[in-house]
Amino acid sequence: MMDGLWVFLLLIGIATLPVILVYLWFRFRPVPVSPCWFLVSLLAGALSLLVAALMQNFFFYITRDVPGPGEGRLSSLLFNVFIRVALTEETGRILVLLPLFWLGRRIRNREPQAQASALSPAAFGAATGLLTGLGFAIIENASYGAADLHIALLRAFTATPLHGACGARIGYGLIMLKEAPRHGLVRILSAVAIHGMYNMMVLNPGVPGIFPVLIALSALAASIQVIR
Repeated sequence: MMDGLWVFLLLIGIATLPVILVYLWFRFRPVPVSPCWFLVSLLAGALSLLVAALMQNFFFYITRDVPGPGEGRLSSLLFNVFIRVALTEETGRILVLLPLFWLGRRIRNREPQAQASALSPAAFGAATGLLTGLGFAIIENASYGAADLHIALLRAFTATPLHGACGARIGYGLIMLKEAPRHGLVRILSAVAIHGMYNMMVLNPGVPGIFPVLIALSALAASIQVIR
């Protein structure tokens, strides 16, 4: 039983390692995101996984006649990775970020003195989106890692940056929709495109493993520039 407990703790530690690194970066940067907002954003990301799972189950039901990845033509593969997976997961992020941003605006409006030192709206959206992506990844990585710890460690440095980067793009895009609708929409669609391309490369055994890692890390680096 103790072995199982240590494995569980190790699994949680691996899954939360990227979150700890981001928290330290926020503190030493410093990025003006309160610990409370940090935690709320992570929890919202975990909730987005549930929302996405519900959407995927419904989507799989209504498109059950479409072959799964590897079972049919290239068009079926593209449909699965870009629509069934990437689009539903990013839509799940949108559905939790919208009420979260409403809450964030209420808090910021009540603290006018803090606005001068706060992040710009776009950077705040990207930072919050990044955290929701990490919250999503914690739960997803832990579920995958329950079968194999090596998978949890691998995903901590591949899938986690991907979800963080896509979350940041979604958050940035949602904030920009009011002021610059076209720019905001492009950011949101780019999150779906990057997510889909990553999935395509992971599912293709002929693609070297370094390529999806480069996609995830480069997208994350671009998102960090927005927050900075």
